[in-house]
Amino acid sequence: MQVIKYMFQPHGDERGQLIALEEFNDIPFRIKRIYYMYDTVEGVRRGLHAHKSLEQILVCINGSCKVLLDNGKEKKVIPLEKPYEGLYIANDMWREMFDFSNDAVLLVLASEVYDESDYIRNYDEFFKMVNKDITI
Repeated sequence: MQVIKYMFQPHGDERGQLIALEEFNDIPFRIKRIYYMYDTVEGVRRGLHAHKSLEQILVCINGSCKVLLDNGKEKKVIPLEKPYEGLYIANDMWREMFDFSNDAVLLVLASEVYDESDYIRNYDEFFKMVNKDITI
C-alpha cells in the first residue's frame, strides 16, 4: 500500500507561521468541500467508511490523531502530528481516525461535495468490492 504524506511549505517570521494550500498545486484535486472535527471524545473512532470516488487530504491542524488505512489487502496506521503534514486518501480506501489528543482539530479537504451514495459504510461490502477479482 502506498501512503502519500504531503509536507506543506510553512511561511513564517517573528509573527508566526502560515500554510497556504492551493488545489492542483499543493492538493492533487479540485477542493469542493472542507470540514473539520474537534472535541472528539476519548476512545471514539471516526470515519469507519470508504468512498467510491471521493479523494481527501487530512491535516491535523492542532494536536494529533492516528489514521488507519485499509485497502482490503493491507492495513497501515499513520500518525498525524504536525500542522504542515497532509495525508492523501484515495477512493476505495477504508479509513478510521482514532487516538485524538484532547486539543485535536482534524481538517479534511475533499474532492467532492457530500453525497451519501458515494459512501461505503459496511466493511464486508467494502472488502468484497476491492477484492472482486479474487476467487476463493
